Amino acid sequence: MENVFKKSIQGIALAICLPVSLWAQQKPKDSTQTTQLDEVLVQAVRVNKKTPVSFSNLTQKDIATRNLGQDIPILMNYMPSVVTTSDAGNGFGYTGIRVRGTDATRVNITINGIPYNDSESHGTFWVNMPDFASSVQSLQLQRGVGTSTNGAGAFGASLNMLTDSFSPKGSGEISNSFGSFNSHKHTVKFSTGLMNDHFEIAGRLSKLNSDGYIDRASADLKSYFLQGTYVGKSTLIKALVFGGNEKTYQSWNGIDAFTLAGDRTFNSAGMYTDEFGNIRYYDNETDNYQQDHTQLHWNEKWSNAWSTNLAVHYTKGKGYYENYKEDADFADYGLTPVAGQTTTDLIRQKWLDNDFYGTTFSANYKKTNWNVILGGGWNKYEGLHFGKVIWARYASTSELGDEYYNDYGIKTDGNVFAKATYDFNSKWSIYGDVQYRRVNYKANGVQANLIDDTFNFFNPKAGVNFNMDAKNSFYFSYARANREPNRTDYEGGTVRPEKLNDFELGWRHESSKVQWNANVYYMLYKDQLILTGALDDVGNPIRSNSEKSYRLGLEVDATVALSSKWYWKPNVTVSANKNVDLTNNGVAKGNTAIAYSPNLIAGNLIVFQPVKAVTLTWLTKFVGEQYLNNLETPEARLPDYVVNDFNVSVTWTPKKVFQSITVNGLVNNVLNKQYISNGYMYDIYPYYYPQAGRNFLAGLTLKF
Repeated sequence: MENVFKKSIQGIALAICLPVSLWAQQKPKDSTQTTQLDEVLVQAVRVNKKTPVSFSNLTQKDIATRNLGQDIPILMNYMPSVVTTSDAGNGFGYTGIRVRGTDATRVNITINGIPYNDSESHGTFWVNMPDFASSVQSLQLQRGVGTSTNGAGAFGASLNMLTDSFSPKGSGEISNSFGSFNSHKHTVKFSTGLMNDHFEIAGRLSKLNSDGYIDRASADLKSYFLQGTYVGKSTLIKALVFGGNEKTYQSWNGIDAFTLAGDRTFNSAGMYTDEFGNIRYYDNETDNYQQDHTQLHWNEKWSNAWSTNLAVHYTKGKGYYENYKEDADFADYGLTPVAGQTTTDLIRQKWLDNDFYGTTFSANYKKTNWNVILGGGWNKYEGLHFGKVIWARYASTSELGDEYYNDYGIKTDGNVFAKATYDFNSKWSIYGDVQYRRVNYKANGVQANLIDDTFNFFNPKAGVNFNMDAKNSFYFSYARANREPNRTDYEGGTVRPEKLNDFELGWRHESSKVQWNANVYYMLYKDQLILTGALDDVGNPIRSNSEKSYRLGLEVDATVALSSKWYWKPNVTVSANKNVDLTNNGVAKGNTAIAYSPNLIAGNLIVFQPVKAVTLTWLTKFVGEQYLNNLETPEARLPDYVVNDFNVSVTWTPKKVFQSITVNGLVNNVLNKQYISNGYMYDIYPYYYPQAGRNFLAGLTLKF
């Protein structure tokens, strides 16, 4: 039955053109109405200024001037409370994001309301969707627990992305960019516009390459996006297929302090000693993965008060990473020793083959003083983990195609939620939100044990909003969140789900020249799965439960119109992030700083527009001191850093042949700061991920 369900989703998406065209209704009355229909896709997971939640929005226009090949986390770097990093050092390939000190495995990611986090690791691998920013209409980052949504609970933030809307008029776009480290991006986009006033087909093809700042940290990335849209007076149907293929040379090993001082770009991945004692590097020490997504959305506006959204989805992922292993034990690969040899050099591949499918749904009632949303979702993940030896110096009893391990993971995740905003009058409104989530996870291969855990989570949320006057509003909210362990957490033995009570108090001000948001948060954790700073043998971060911990902070961000040509956009987060009475190996350590949680994060944008077609932006990011473990040992201290970028965008509108011609330039790390954005601990020794010094990207975009 499940296979029939998955195949049905694919079939529906591939056949949208014919059945949808038969449902023609009258032409939409205006663009406002059709925009509202489009926004139904994410109404169940997004918030507005009446919701007592701390959030920030980024639109396609905000992203466009810097969208020259770097990944989505890098494009989000200047948002409040955000810290980003790049394994390759220049924003191509594997990138990561932390919000309020929490890592990406606890940032809930949705695409058009559909969960994107990997079901087992909870991670978000942006490298599998290269240049996805070119197909994003807007994104919203909710900090803290946020509102109820689909997928795993948000323990630091939730990020939801809305893909491109439909276009009434046909268009085309060619975008090319080039830059340091032999980096380049090539993108082609098109839209047919609304054919017969109802149906549009749009798409994108992208290819990205970079050698990376780190030695051999190359990235060969390809992606596609195809969307069919039907628009009626009260109906919006979208079918999407999108995905990507990535091949990246591994650069996740980091370097020690001694190597950092002498060779910042050194990469040990693939290094081995040949039979003659020469150091060599295996040329295919790579990560290889293909991920394809299918989504079908039906949005319906039944009346002025009622609207609904129903979506089905299917994601297929398959790939492997390949390693040269020197002097590997035969026993570790199920092989018999040969002629007195107990070890052999070999090349292995570790494979993932997974399917993720399900449905999400919501209904929205909006009338007079009420705004009520009922929704939920059911999703299932089926993943295979297996390994192959594709070459060995001493082959022993191995046969081509043998698997030295074959494991699985199956996860079923269902939730329902209800949330409502009620306006007492023009000044006071209250917000309530409750979610029930049930998760079952079955797996083997984790310490040779079988896992069969079921979690039942109840997550209530409530808040109040007060509009003091036309310019100022205040809010307070409380939210409860629960989250299950990921696959790697079970490797440490006994592990407990984590719990969070989140309190938020905020002030929003908006006038013609100044807008600001100030927010105080107190996130009180029970059994938080904190990063220990260590990695397992395949580079996954190791976490452990901290019985009590908290994050207390102040976030402020603003937009100030200094004049008609100058804008100032600062943000700052000041926080205390502590484990309470931490015990390590039976030794009491007292209150210690939570790893990877700087006490000060600040961003600043100064924007100058001498004329409408020219924008110059100076961007500054400061990240305070942080620790790579939870013990505050001197060796684990990661120094603070400040980085400055410069961005320029110039647009011409010749009105002949091309609708517009845009040249974008980006100089990253203008002042050539040598800094480290991330690291980990190997026993008592720190390992670092250096980031690139001064480097540039330049692009040309032609729209017609």
